[in-house]
This record gives sequence, C-alpha cells and structure tokens, in this order.
Amino acid sequence: MVDSLGHFGDARLARGGKFLMQRLTSVGQRGFTVRRLGGSRAGELRITRFLRNERVTAQEMVRTVAAQTLTRVAGRHILAIQDTTNLRDDGTQHSLKLHPVIAVDAADGALLGLLGASLHERHGGQKASRKERPVTEKESGRWLEGTRPAAAAKAAGAVTVTGVADREGDFYEAFALRDPQVDLLIRATQDRRLDAADKLFARIAAMAELGRVKLDLPPVPGRAARTAILALRAGPVRLPRPQRRRAARIPGLAPFVDVWAIEAREIDPPAQAEPLHWRLLTTHPVADFAAAKQQVAFYRRRWIIEELFRTMKTKGFNIEAVQIADTAPFFNMATATLIAAVEVMQLVRDRDGLAQRPLEDVFDAEDMPLIAAVSAQLEGKTERQKNPHPHDRLAFATWVCARLGGWTGYYGKPGPIVIARGLNQLRTMLVGWRLGKDVRIG
Repeated sequence: MVDSLGHFGDARLARGGKFLMQRLTSVGQRGFTVRRLGGSRAGELRITRFLRNERVTAQEMVRTVAAQTLTRVAGRHILAIQDTTNLRDDGTQHSLKLHPVIAVDAADGALLGLLGASLHERHGGQKASRKERPVTEKESGRWLEGTRPAAAAKAAGAVTVTGVADREGDFYEAFALRDPQVDLLIRATQDRRLDAADKLFARIAAMAELGRVKLDLPPVPGRAARTAILALRAGPVRLPRPQRRRAARIPGLAPFVDVWAIEAREIDPPAQAEPLHWRLLTTHPVADFAAAKQQVAFYRRRWIIEELFRTMKTKGFNIEAVQIADTAPFFNMATATLIAAVEVMQLVRDRDGLAQRPLEDVFDAEDMPLIAAVSAQLEGKTERQKNPHPHDRLAFATWVCARLGGWTGYYGKPGPIVIARGLNQLRTMLVGWRLGKDVRIG
C-alpha cells in the first residue's frame, strides 16, 4: 500500500493522508461522500480537515507517490503514458481536468505506478487567440510538462523511456523540444504538409507494406470483440517547423525534426464495423517489420490509462459525483482517488503473474499472513479454484481480490470493477485484523 500521501510538514497530516487512503480503498468504490468515507463523525472531520489544510497539496501527494514508483524502474524499458480526462464540466466552458503520467513496463505491461500528474482548471473563451499564444500558455503545455517525470525515470535507472500519447499530444513542439533522454510514440492527428508536393498521410500511405499482424480487439461500447488483421507500413519523414503563431520565435525550436511514421490499417473489417486505422509518429528507428510491430504493441498499452480513468470514474470510485464544491480540496480528493485507482490497476495488470511483481507494490509485508488465510478460505476443490501464485507475489493478492469481488475462477479474467470491489473488502478485513492485533486484554 502507499506508505503516505506526503508529510506536509506535520506528522498528523501524514497520518491523515494514510487514513484517507485506507478509507478510500475500503469503502470508496462505486462512489462516496466524505461522511461515508470517514465512517464516523470523527473520521469525517479528520478527512475534511486534511483535504482543506492549506499545507496539503496535490503536488506533494504526486511527488511522494512518484518517488516510490521511481524505485521500480531500474533496468526496464518504461512506457511513460500520459493523457487528460475531465473530472468536472459545468457546461459553461469551465472544467476541471486531470493529466497523469503512468509508468508501464514495455515488456510485460505491468503498471509500476504513477510518475506524475497535474490538475488544471479550464476557462473557455480563448479559442480565437490560440494560434497566437505560445504552447506553454495553452493546454498543449501539459504534454510538454509530462516529459519531465518521464526523464526522471531515465535518471532513476530505466534503460529506455518512451513517452506515449494519443492524438492530443501531436504537435510540433512535442518533438522539437523533447528531452533527448526520452523517446516519443504519438498518434498523429495532423495531416501536415511535408513539402510543396506532399502531405504526411499521403506519404505514409505510399510507403511499402512491411507485413501483416493479427490484433485481438476487446469488446468496448459499440464494438464487439474481434480479431483484426493490420497491414503495417513505416518509413522516415521530416516534419518542418510550422509557419504559424509564434513557433519560429521559440528559442531552440529547430527548423525541422526527423521522425519515423508508422501506419497500421485494418484489412477487410466486418461489415458495419469501423476499421482500425492508426498513424503513429516515433523517434525510435523503424526500419523493418519487427520494429513496426513492436511500436504498435507499445502503443496498444496506452489503453491502460483509459482503464485507469474508468476505474476512477463511473466504473469504480465515481470521483465525478463527489460533492466537494471548492477546487483545492476537490483536487486533493481527486489526486488521492487517482492513487487508489492506480493500486487497483496494478492488481489488474499482474493478475496472470507474468510480471512477478512483489506483494509490497500495493500491500504491506505484514499483511501477507492474513491475505494467505483469506486465500485458503476462498479456494475450492478444483485446480481452477486454487490460487496458483506464490504468497509473496502481487498476483496472489489479485486472485484473492478477484474472488472476494465475485469472480468464480471461471468465465474469463477478472476486470477492474471486480478487483476494485474485492480490494475494498480485503482492505476492510485488513483494518479489522490490525485493530484486533492492537487489542490488549488486561
């Protein structure tokens, strides 16, 4: 479990942060109020005072948790995946947004933790002037800021760090101003003019096909599960500096950047189905089919952050429904909820045990005996109803959470909703167990 949300210069506030995390992961799933979260009048006041204390900041929470994540990245190729999600939108051009950066192991897809996060309050009315404002003054600036925690992962011993982003992250400065220690893999949204005769999308389409790959697509709203056959193309392209707004006057902005472009286009999709079509830009060399296939596989892991957002929202903690009107305490609660949702997703990502992550990624070592006892009670007589993982592995606890959440061991793999439900129950058991250990009969 997260040891602390931060110290905030006060030991009582540090304990208050840990209390909030314990309550979030024991009763917070499927929506909550601060009153219910507190569990009692005293608990409600404790959480309220914590959230509203001016020394408690979302930035300190993120720094504290990110420091723990950085202890797990050494020797790995890290995908630093970033994206933005709305937390609130009042329909009058005022919204609150969250932009996290998560660390994912490129090899096995294990979610190692949170690298960074920023929260933004957006006011409308600036669309007309957006072309005249430098990128640092626009929403695009958050994507540049997201490369800082990615660079920190490299400094902490990661062998390679690749920043992964969807189409919102596709703008010239993202490539021209990137940290040289961080590579990029971004889905292209702009059909840029490369020269007088050619544009980006036409150039990619004209590249020779390198090969085809099968991709299993999970079901999503409006789309049934299917296996897609993708034709892959790739080649180098030179992106010229855009001739708009203040781009040419930004210090250090090169006149062009050289990247590699990849196209993954679905062949013969089912009738009425929207064909899969990705155009990707990367700073990694992509000279053959194997390299193109690998980059497509890396981009697919971007879905992990979408699952994280679902876990924070209506499919999990339902942060959007929290009734905290003031922005600062709401951002504090949203950050704590993000951290709790990351814990849930860490369990989900290691449910097969392939990454062999230690139990301590999410739980305390002292919790192991109770988790093992609960596992023994949940096991059935058949092999599929037995926990197949070692006691000290995170996958062992994931199995327990899945069973507590209603999974029978059959009918597919447990997802975030089931595991979050089970984690809440297990947290409640752990709290009761700790209380029992502390009781002394005189």
